[in-house]
Amino acid sequence: MNKNVKLLLIILLTAVISSGLTLTLAKPETIVQEKEVQQNPDFAKLVDTYEKLEQKYYQRTDKVKMIDGAINGMVESLGDPYSAYMNAEDSKSFNETISSSFEGIGAELQEIDGQVMIVSPIKGSPAEKAGLKPKDKIVKVNGKSVKGKTVNDTVALIRGEKGTAVKIGIERGGSHELEFSITRDEIPIETVYTNVTDDNIGRIQITTFSERTAADFSKAVKDLEEKEVKGIVIDLRQNPGGLMDQAIKMSEMFIPEGKNILQVENKDGSREAYRSENKNPITIPAVVVVDEGTASAGEIMAAALNESADIPLFGEKTFGKGTIQTAEKYKDGSSIKFTIAKWLTPGGTWVHKKGIEPGEKVSLPAYAKLPYLDPSKMLKQGDASKEVKTAQAFLNALGYSTEENGVFDSKMKTAVMNYQKDYKLKQTGTIEKDTTVSMLTSLQELIKKHDTQMNKAIEALKK
Repeated sequence: MNKNVKLLLIILLTAVISSGLTLTLAKPETIVQEKEVQQNPDFAKLVDTYEKLEQKYYQRTDKVKMIDGAINGMVESLGDPYSAYMNAEDSKSFNETISSSFEGIGAELQEIDGQVMIVSPIKGSPAEKAGLKPKDKIVKVNGKSVKGKTVNDTVALIRGEKGTAVKIGIERGGSHELEFSITRDEIPIETVYTNVTDDNIGRIQITTFSERTAADFSKAVKDLEEKEVKGIVIDLRQNPGGLMDQAIKMSEMFIPEGKNILQVENKDGSREAYRSENKNPITIPAVVVVDEGTASAGEIMAAALNESADIPLFGEKTFGKGTIQTAEKYKDGSSIKFTIAKWLTPGGTWVHKKGIEPGEKVSLPAYAKLPYLDPSKMLKQGDASKEVKTAQAFLNALGYSTEENGVFDSKMKTAVMNYQKDYKLKQTGTIEKDTTVSMLTSLQELIKKHDTQMNKAIEALKK
């Protein structure tokens, strides 16, 4: 059997969890045949404990919760943030997003060292608009600590209907806790965005790898070919991963026949190489842009294009997620997702927890990493705090000069009033909701305008 076909059949996947749902794992089709545990002597202790509690515990027991708890405990004992047991409700939510939109805040989450962390906000999502960033640690949801909770538990707290709000407490870079009030919305599963620059360079942004991504990417490339662009920038920044078969299909479009797309290392240490069968690879000059939010399937594609198609990488070191997951479903609708192998780059490098270093390292301007300004908090003359210092950095980045000393003095008030005047806001000299939202939006627009990583990639293609 062709290795690529085999790969599709067993649904080898990379996976991270999104807010409320996941975009990265196909619907588990395998129905696990539940066996009588009595047939396995290794489970005698488990069965005995179950029976003792059911018969002798002083209150009525919940059989379903006990069994779910036992399975969940086994999975958690693996110490693997990418393996999880999901009850029927969580499993249903987990599978819906691969082929439809969902309602939530739109952020990919994972658990690391007992803390739930954001891998990347989804493009255009409420999470992105609110200012959530990769590696933000979630410490509270609606004022309640999530310490010790799993990704699924945290997701359940964050989920909710469109139009409702959720408050999320974030720890960022060792700073004090930041609180974000985010209104949930419908999160579209559109994953491929494209445009052509004035210099006739095509840009394709891939936000995640879902069921339709490869087909949409292929169409985007063909459209750019018809427009006779000089080159293509493939933007994988803030892409948390997804379906591995999609990354393979997309990479193969550029990789000549016989060259490795990736390698898979199994439990026994054996390796399988998945090779391109493309006799007519795309020859348009291309570059790839990555950053710390590029993970999993995004890293597979970046490594494959770089090592097997000599396509250069620009940007910053990637996230570093080098394992493969699959999922199996039980008769009651619950499912188990677990790691089955490592994936390696075409040359055999395991990038797990290391990431991929781009050949051309390019950072965004310093203001791209400024902390979030909370619109619910008012800053006024006389205040002294870290928030004031952040606001001062915002003002300086936007061209309104003030000292970055953390003290809201008269000079800062003048800068705020000048900003409010230019942006047709009420000139109060204080920073409150409308002004804060405007400053956040203005900074995002500035970052896009001065996208040093994209500009460097385009310059390389122009040469």
